[in-house]
Amino acid sequence: MASSSLSAKQILSLSTHRTSLSKSITADSSLRFRNPNSLSLRRSSLLSPSNVGRARLLRVSSSSTAPVMDTSPSETVSSVPTIVDVDLGDRSYPIYIGSGLLDQPDLLQRHIHGKRVLVVTNSTVAPIYLDKVVGALTYGNPNVSVESVILPDGEKYKNMDTLMKVFDKAIESRLDRRCTFVALGGGVIGDMCGYAAASFLRGVNFIQIPTTVMAQVDSSVGGKTGINHHLGKNLIGAFYQPQCVLIDTDTLNTLPDRELASGLAEVVKYGLIRDAKFFEWQEKNMPALMARDPSALAYAIKRSCENKAEVVSLDEKESGLRATLNLGHTFGHAIETSFGYGKWLHGEAVAAGMVMAVDMSYRLGWIDESIMRRVHNILQQAKLPTAPPETMTVEMFKSVMAVDKKVADGLLRLILLKGPLGDCVFTGDYDRKVLDETLHAFCKS
Repeated sequence: MASSSLSAKQILSLSTHRTSLSKSITADSSLRFRNPNSLSLRRSSLLSPSNVGRARLLRVSSSSTAPVMDTSPSETVSSVPTIVDVDLGDRSYPIYIGSGLLDQPDLLQRHIHGKRVLVVTNSTVAPIYLDKVVGALTYGNPNVSVESVILPDGEKYKNMDTLMKVFDKAIESRLDRRCTFVALGGGVIGDMCGYAAASFLRGVNFIQIPTTVMAQVDSSVGGKTGINHHLGKNLIGAFYQPQCVLIDTDTLNTLPDRELASGLAEVVKYGLIRDAKFFEWQEKNMPALMARDPSALAYAIKRSCENKAEVVSLDEKESGLRATLNLGHTFGHAIETSFGYGKWLHGEAVAAGMVMAVDMSYRLGWIDESIMRRVHNILQQAKLPTAPPETMTVEMFKSVMAVDKKVADGLLRLILLKGPLGDCVFTGDYDRKVLDETLHAFCKS
């Protein structure tokens, strides 16, 4: 059956009709998304010399798209935060990005509407940043009282038992509907805190303070919250948007090298699916990113957030366009679930999954070999895996992929590259034999 296709420009024009767009995506149809870099954004003043060192506001709306920055990344580093807005009507919120933002109490306090706050963090982050965050929440604001709950650290604890510890603390502290939950940590903490906020008293406000590259460039933005099930990753959760996301890039100073590399997998993803010029920038600047160059990291975080914010503003609940942000995740989630949560970091599994998705795209004849080589090279530069663990089997992949969230009417839909760099499709219309070929190419049995 011939697949249907929509370009990025068509998606932009359909952004006010998200419901009808959702209905149009069936198991045997596909959406095609082209590199949106030719489209303009109302931010011409952002890069003017007079604005360097001043507050910068980027509003990403359904009528605009984030452009590629042609400036030096050093222009993105400032004590005054860059602000990227996630445009969701009356649920819009800012992403603050910058150095030393935890030393600016007003950024957090302006989003606290009641007098009670619960900080959800983990045993690794709490000794380093909990006191600083409590101080920022209460500085000059004695009417606010802050409770905290410290969870064990790691993907293997992203489950219902751990989630109950958050509810226990909230109920024991007699928090009410005007309270605010604050997620202080990486993606696991953000996902669990957000899901707890969505569920407690049927919904309370929450704020994201991500402290890993993975969380800063991806998971803290967009309102995906949830926990894992032993049969599959992130199968239990809700779409629930925060009041704001505060990204203090100084928190990356204490991030282990392995966690840094893991987060860069999501940065690479944005270049592959929609932002070819950003990918080209990454190819030139990956050594600087791995060396934790502040300018390079600040630019990579901001550019990633611009891409994520635009996609979320157009397709909040993943009816089509947002699904493309899951390039490599179907394969990657199968690795995490089968191999054991936490044995590989999320970004490591996604990196191997992206290589498998790119391999399948090439076998389908949808991309040329040069893209495959470039993907391998950049992931190797980032010291990320380019193949799944040797213990993974074809059957392991298939059993987990069968319950993936992108399955519709029994048909597995995948995000694959198609065309030049920066173009991709979300489709169930592909040759199943080619999927088998890719699985067998990467598995011994």
